[in-house]
Amino acid sequence: MILLSLLPVLLAGGLASGLAWYYWEGAVDAVRVTLEQTALIAPAMLWLNQISGGMFRSVVGPLVVVLVAAPLLLILSMLLVSAFMTGAIVRLVARRRFPSLERRYGGRWWQSLLWSVGGTLVALVALVLSMPFWLLPPLALLLPPLIWGWLSYRVMSYDALAEHASAEERQQLMKEHRWPLFSIGMITGYLGAAPSLVWASGAILLPMVPLLLPVFVWLYTLVFAFAALWYTHYGLAALEVQRKKRKAAVPASPLQPVSSSPAALPGSGGPAALPSVANGR
Repeated sequence: MILLSLLPVLLAGGLASGLAWYYWEGAVDAVRVTLEQTALIAPAMLWLNQISGGMFRSVVGPLVVVLVAAPLLLILSMLLVSAFMTGAIVRLVARRRFPSLERRYGGRWWQSLLWSVGGTLVALVALVLSMPFWLLPPLALLLPPLIWGWLSYRVMSYDALAEHASAEERQQLMKEHRWPLFSIGMITGYLGAAPSLVWASGAILLPMVPLLLPVFVWLYTLVFAFAALWYTHYGLAALEVQRKKRKAAVPASPLQPVSSSPAALPGSGGPAALPSVANGR
């Protein structure tokens, strides 16, 4: 699993590091200029910069860029784990814990792709719309993990059940176990948000973002690999229980009564007798 986790790191970490290398300074300057030229924000920016001795102006740009980039990196890491690791995780868990569980292939790869893309778009819209509420401390600690937890629940529950469950079984399981699955997503959402809190621990780390991005992508990858394992164990166990309940609920078919009357022989006058020859023929 650790070796498999290196592939998302190479893809997402390499992409993030390349973008940060070429566009970090430009993005920080653009954010700073935008905040200072916005009429509603400029007075607050000036006041905060004065009371901080000029430090706030040097911190706010990198901090805003990190706050915007971290959710995107987190979602990208989750999608890469879903694409490159979840299949191997499901096969490993099924082989070791559920070797007799029948595979009914209720979800194809293109269905999983459409499901993941649709959920990601909804999550991105929710993140953008909720950003103004991140300024309130209680909501800042609640809204992002809620959104990431919902996305994890949607994407990873589907992937964990796609190979073994039929479409009907998967829909029923995701409906009946909605809250436990969402709770798993919430916990992994908070675990995924934990690495991002390091940037808020001190302004001295902000200039090191381009260098440390692969490390944080790897941490995100490990969190979602753990989530994929958790969803797989829970989902396949629930599927096994569901099938046992269905099998126990089906009544045994009664034996058909066997007729004790002998079959009529030809010419015996019974129902199966040959018709008599008419007119003396």
